[in-house]
Amino acid sequence: MIVVGVDGSVTARAAVEWAVNDAFRMRLPLRIVHAVNRGPYQIARFPEAGLSDALLREGRRILHEAAALARERQPTVEVTTQNIEGTPAAVLRELDKEAVEIVLGSRGLGGFAGALMGSVSTHVAGHAHCPVVVIRAGQRPARGEIVVGMDDSPGCEPALAYAFEQARLRGAALRVVHSWQLPVHAFAPEVSYDLDEIRTAQHRVVENRVAAITGDHPEVAVVCEAPSAHPVDALVSASEQADLLVVGSHGRGAVGAMLLGSVSRGVLHHSRCPVAVVRG
Repeated sequence: MIVVGVDGSVTARAAVEWAVNDAFRMRLPLRIVHAVNRGPYQIARFPEAGLSDALLREGRRILHEAAALARERQPTVEVTTQNIEGTPAAVLRELDKEAVEIVLGSRGLGGFAGALMGSVSTHVAGHAHCPVVVIRAGQRPARGEIVVGMDDSPGCEPALAYAFEQARLRGAALRVVHSWQLPVHAFAPEVSYDLDEIRTAQHRVVENRVAAITGDHPEVAVVCEAPSAHPVDALVSASEQADLLVVGSHGRGAVGAMLLGSVSRGVLHHSRCPVAVVRG
């Protein structure tokens, strides 16, 4: 199933539209969830019983509206809803065990995302084992292209596979971007490089990695690029004409946002289109 988190915000509505369309393409059921988070209200002047009823009613209203939107967009998709006690990040992490994909808006009402890179989106994208798609508000015409960032490590393969599948389902082209930068030799500034040779080598890295999976998706048109640029700059530029930008997550830290690599975090901050973070 696909899981989408909602909190009544504009971006949550956009997330529902994205999620139900993906559920339709994948032929999967959609579960819409709302986190009933009592934490911010647990102070003496709020009676617990009245607060509980109010939060539950509001959650049911948000879920009802989201479900109506999903069924309007894709009537054939099986849609269920859940009001779940807990913080948004904890709720989504628990559902990660069952989900094929988790979708949430980039800006919520202090709920499922908060700031563009708020604690919830950072935490979920950094911890979830399934792909996490972060959606921006606002309508964009379809570009017919999926962009995926890759490097020369095996950790990028799940992101590459996810991007190929998204391109196949949408009938879209796939742009594979592998950016590179010249190494800086602080103690040997006179070192020179043959840039044409480096570009050729970088293109070969991309083509060899892509060739291993292209055979499974012969219907997907693939364009490979190896620009000399910082990865975040290259991917954000490519996102201008993309329907979805896919990145891996190579963070190595022990907790929180450190589990999300610096490129993933940078792309989530600046991308012009929805971003899917796929952990290796």
